[in-house]
Amino acid sequence: MDTVSYRGFRFPPEVISHCVWLYHRFGLSLRDAEELMPGRGIEVTCETVHQWTRRSGPAYAAALRRRHPQPGDKWHLDEVFVKIQGVQKYLWRAVDQHGNVLGILLQNRRDTAAARRLFRKLMKKACQVPRVVITDKLASYGAAHREVMPSVEHHSHKRLNNRAGVSHQPTRQRERAMKGFRSVGAAQRFLAAFSGISPHFRPRRHLMAAHDYRTEMIIRFTIWDQITGTTGRPVTA
Repeated sequence: MDTVSYRGFRFPPEVISHCVWLYHRFGLSLRDAEELMPGRGIEVTCETVHQWTRRSGPAYAAALRRRHPQPGDKWHLDEVFVKIQGVQKYLWRAVDQHGNVLGILLQNRRDTAAARRLFRKLMKKACQVPRVVITDKLASYGAAHREVMPSVEHHSHKRLNNRAGVSHQPTRQRERAMKGFRSVGAAQRFLAAFSGISPHFRPRRHLMAAHDYRTEMIIRFTIWDQITGTTGRPVTA
């Protein structure tokens, strides 16, 4: 069953799911989400919103992922550096040819062991092996590929991997809005939820006619109401 449990929460699911949606869909801080709610007659603190995003956000994202179709057979992998408390870490990300996020992993290094760990996590999560893997020129990918999935076709070229690079942009925007991540654990938790919720409300609009986009958004909000256990009613006091 996909519906998320709200045991122990004082506020109704409509309020909780709305705050989590605001925080993950738009470039808002926790304080911003708090300040938007009084306009709807609801008083909450940013600490309360934070607890909702920590507990319900990952559950929502997991429920949405269970409804995703099987991932594509072409995987794009990329890594970018992220500074946490002044220490440089590396955010590894994989998307399929449709732009769907397959997995993210924060690691201390960008060596073969880190690439190997990412490959294994992706295969375990997807329960399949891709037809082709596309990466940049980082040698660690090639070494890990030969060890973990030698039968899979591997293309290594910077320009071929634009899809994975573009997928990092929403994370960079949120990182700026949050003024950086406070810890590796907090970053991993947030990005796992963010990568599941935010893309759900960001269909590839540039490929759709206006009518098709509106229809698609109605479908996606209906799915959101189903997994959050709400009825689609407006958030009011």
